[in-house]
Formats: sequence, C-alpha cells, structure tokens
Amino acid sequence: MPGKRIAVIGAGVSGLGAIKICLEEGLEPTCFEGTNDIGGLWRYQVRDYEWQGKYYKSATSNTSKEMTTYRDYPSPDRFPNYLHNSRIMEYLRMYAQHFDLTKHIRFLSKVHSVRKRSDFSCTDVLVETTGKQESYVFDGIMVCSGLHTEPILPLQNFPGINRFKGQYTHSCEYRSPEKFQGKKIIVVGIGNSGADLAIELSHVASQVYLSTRRGTILNKFYPTFLINRWAENKLNARFNHDVYGLLPKHRLLSHQATCGDDLPNHIISGRVLIKSDVREFTETSAIFGDGTEEDLDVVIFATGYTFSFPFLENNATVLDSQHSMFKFVFPPQLEKPTLAFIGILQPVGATIPTSELQSRWAMRVFKGSNKLPSVRGMTADIRRKRKRFGKEFLNNPRDTCRVQYVEYMDEIVSEIGAKPNLPSIFLWDPKLAIEIFFGPCTPYQYRLQGPGKWAGARRAILIRRERIIKPLRTRTLICDQPPSSVPFWLKSACAALLFVLLRVF
Repeated sequence: MPGKRIAVIGAGVSGLGAIKICLEEGLEPTCFEGTNDIGGLWRYQVRDYEWQGKYYKSATSNTSKEMTTYRDYPSPDRFPNYLHNSRIMEYLRMYAQHFDLTKHIRFLSKVHSVRKRSDFSCTDVLVETTGKQESYVFDGIMVCSGLHTEPILPLQNFPGINRFKGQYTHSCEYRSPEKFQGKKIIVVGIGNSGADLAIELSHVASQVYLSTRRGTILNKFYPTFLINRWAENKLNARFNHDVYGLLPKHRLLSHQATCGDDLPNHIISGRVLIKSDVREFTETSAIFGDGTEEDLDVVIFATGYTFSFPFLENNATVLDSQHSMFKFVFPPQLEKPTLAFIGILQPVGATIPTSELQSRWAMRVFKGSNKLPSVRGMTADIRRKRKRFGKEFLNNPRDTCRVQYVEYMDEIVSEIGAKPNLPSIFLWDPKLAIEIFFGPCTPYQYRLQGPGKWAGARRAILIRRERIIKPLRTRTLICDQPPSSVPFWLKSACAALLFVLLRVF
C-alpha cells in the first residue's frame, strides 16, 4: 500500500531533511523548489532574478560543523570546523546524493496556492512550472521555505534617506567588497551579517561606520547554557564590550548574540567605528542620536528579514510572528494536522538538526503514530510559551521565533520518544554516557534510541573530538597528544554521581 503523499515546499537545508525523513517513514515526498538548484540561502549566486539565495561571497557558518549537520550524516572530517558557504553546499550535495533525494525535487516550480478540501482530508496545491500551472493533491504539507523570505528595508524609520545622494541598499544585495574601494560606508544593524560586512568592507573602504541601537555580545564560541552573569563576565574578560562601544542594553541570552570574532581588532585599529542609531540622513551624511555627523558615500541596511507565505490561505493569521503555532510547527486551529512548518524558527544554535527533528515529529503526526493535544491544550501551551518568551527575549523582529537550542530539541525529541536516557545508557555503555554528559550536545545523540535510531550514532559521538582536531592538523608534529582537560577518573566519578541522583530523584 503506497504511503501518504507529502508536499515539501523548498529545497533548502530544511527541505532536504524533510524529504529524507519522508522516505525514512515510508511516505511519498514531492518537493517544489522555485529555483534550479538545492541549497536555499546557502547557494551563492553572483546575480539572479530574485534576491533569494544571495548570500555574500565570503559568508561562513557561525555554528560549528559538528552542530551544523544532519543526525545520521556527519560532514567529512577533513572539512574545517566552521564552513564557508561553498563547503555547506558541498555537504548538502553529498547528503542529497547519498540518500538519492534529488529525484523527488521538481525544480523551477513555484507554489501559487495551498488550499484545504472541504472535508480537510487532503490539500490541493497549485504549482507553476516553466509557465504552466498544474494542480496536485497531497495528504500533508511541509512548509520549508525558511524565515528569510523578505528583506526588511525600514526606510520610514530613517528620515532624509530619500534625499541622500549616495547609494543605499539592503545587505541581501551585497556580494563582494571590490566596488566599494575608497568609499565611506555605514552599515546599519549589528547582527551577524552587519558585523561580517563591516569587517570585510573595512579592508577596501576609506572608513566604515557600524550603527547599533542596542550594542551586542560578540563571540563565536558563546556558552549559551550558562547563566547570563557568568557568561557575560567570561566574554568581557576577552575584551571589554563597554570600552569598544558594544555594551548591550540587554542580557546575553535575551537577544541574538553576534558572531564576529574579528570585529574588536577592526575597532581597535580604527577601520570600523561604532556609532549610535541614525537620527536622520542629509544629502551627503548621517546624523546620529548623540548629535555627531559623518559624511557618507554608501548606506547598507543590515536590518534583517521577515517571512511570508503568500501561497497559504489566511497567510496573516496562520503565522503572525507571535508564537501562534504549537511548538513552532503545527497551527492549532486546523481541523486535521495536515500542515507543518519546518525551520520557521531561530534556534540559538544550528538550524539543520533543529528542523530535522521537527520533520521527524511532523511525519509521525502525519502517519498517525503521534497524536497532537486538543486545540485547547495546544493553545494553552502556546500562551504559556508566549508569556515565558516575553520575559526571556526582547520584543524585536530578530527574536520573535527564537528558541534555546538544546532545550527545544529535547522538547521535540521527547514527542517522538527518542530522547537519550542517560541512566540507561550509563548502565550498558558508561564510556558513551560520560561523553554525552561532558561533551557538547551534538545532533547524533538524538539518533541513539527510539524511532529513527541510527547504528552509527555511537561512533559519531565518540570520535567527534578527533573530527574537530583533524582539520587543524595541517602540519605534521611528532609529539604526544595533550592530556584531556578533565581526567577520566573524574569524569567517571561525576557520571556515577549523576546516575545515582537521577535514580533517586
């Protein structure tokens, strides 16, 4: 008997994972991709008819390769620990080829509408391919088109920008720095893209200004699981954010941290100057909130993106940026759970493993293996989370869909019964339990037990340290490997104590 038919919208990192999980669960996926290739935002293009996919040439992941991976397909150990966009594309192509995913993708196919049938049993999908429209019927829809569908260019917030005689643009149009040689440039916004562009442009520009309203915390190796005070002290020990003009008005974990390790060096050398928010523009300059004024040639708005789903009925109410979906996946008001959003969130960590877990849960709901709570139960959960998020995060577009990485993955994996049971693992494999407890929360641990178990998960966890070190060993040295920072006996003692405490409580 054929499996249920599932439509996957988008062949980026979330869409590829959704196709693979569909096949794993015995379902029949058809993926519709508007462009002619996989990769979504990670596919660098010099020029295209749309902005989508236009990452700048030097864009590099700000999460490590051991975190930025599908749970049953580690990236090659020869890859560097932080991947350039070309490496991520190479990994995605390897993944698609290994699991034979491409044959399930219909390229140059834009979804125009998704409409439920009157009995809610199936969904009609209207797709345009090479100028022709075709209609399909599916049992489930997975929206994997991503958060970054529409660039935000808030010109109304910057008086005078229309009379500015220089060039202004959104960061999504930026490719490389060559044409900005000798220019005076301001980058508005200090998110990851803003910091990256300011650093890169400072090598060719006569001066780069970086405008921020709130400041930011800078570090690629941020310890998100620790309390704010401890983490902020450690980060400030690296360099004083106040002295560098970066001291934020928020706590570390309440807003997205910026991953730009090179920025302090560029600030201290004067290549990048930190400025307050722009009050207004003149024909040739920007006037800042503190009253200072700087002459400019170019304005780049690194002001982020928003998401939009014009192909859905009641687009504005299905997803309203206010945590209106059950665990960021299922709209609670549907008569039957036939629609799931995958990767439409911002984890404080990597998207690939997070969206893959969402797909595993969604597929089991589509199949009937898992049941959702009642509408009342889902709505109550949404309200509780909305209230909690209001305390944890700023009321800011960058934080409307933000979740804590490990906490969220544990929550989703618990829905499908695949959360690793540490006491159980300790009994039959203490070495593995110790590595999980003391090591980073890599995606492989969610393939150790339960549905979707992967035979290679144990080995992937145990050799991850070697995988991290290997790309750094580009020079042959004859010496003993340095001892572990934590003695094995101490790890064993702590793990045993943890096991006892878990059994007791």
